[in-house]
Amino acid sequence: MALQPDYRYQTGAPGWGRTATADAAAVDAGLRGYMLRVYNWMASGLLLTGIVAIAVVSVPALQELFYTAARTQSGRIVMQPTILFWVAALSPLAFTLVLSFGYNRLSKTTSQALFWAFCVCMGASLSNLAFRYTGASIGTTFFITAAMYASVSLYGYTTKADLTKMGSFMMMGLIGIIIAGLVNMFMQSSALQFAISLIGVVVFVGLTAYDTQRIKADYIEYSYAEGTEEAGKRSVMDALGLYLNFINLFQMMLQLVGVRQSND
Repeated sequence: MALQPDYRYQTGAPGWGRTATADAAAVDAGLRGYMLRVYNWMASGLLLTGIVAIAVVSVPALQELFYTAARTQSGRIVMQPTILFWVAALSPLAFTLVLSFGYNRLSKTTSQALFWAFCVCMGASLSNLAFRYTGASIGTTFFITAAMYASVSLYGYTTKADLTKMGSFMMMGLIGIIIAGLVNMFMQSSALQFAISLIGVVVFVGLTAYDTQRIKADYIEYSYAEGTEEAGKRSVMDALGLYLNFINLFQMMLQLVGVRQSND
């Protein structure tokens, strides 16, 4: 058998690096497709949440299910939440726990259905913002939040810096915000609420960058095959994380720059 030239360790040899380059290109194309799917899920969830919130406020029959009009001693009409509103407001936590702890037992279809139900309940619970802030203020704050979110998420996707330590620090900050928020329910301090909102913006901006990088790293490590059950479930869970970051960032921004209704 004739001897052939050995190109294995010659960097200038024909075909050098073609397999590695092809593999890298395939992973990169798969990653772009996966991230697009995650963002589509997230954007669709936000759209559904917005539609539900507007419907609850605008459709009298729906509004009556979630709010009752009450007159204060000063004669002012205020909207009081019903039991159904509180069910909708608390149910997202239950959905999150089911999706997180029941992940291995849930099918892709069930995970997707729970995600849609989560977004519907979140829309109903966020409808109360329309009674606290002006419509123009809500719209302006939404677009500001969207611009911030897109920029930070792009940074998380493209940066070479490791954001793991920052993510851990932001999670500690999130726990602090939750505790401070519970304390302020009793204190009713406007100064503390301002500090919570300001720190909250920083925390959720940081978590957005961290989660985006984490999603990218997880895909590169596990390379979920397109169209598989695992890819479908994982894209929903990743979209849920980014969705929650956006919703919380939006609410924190609204508390900082939102214009309250004159009767609030």
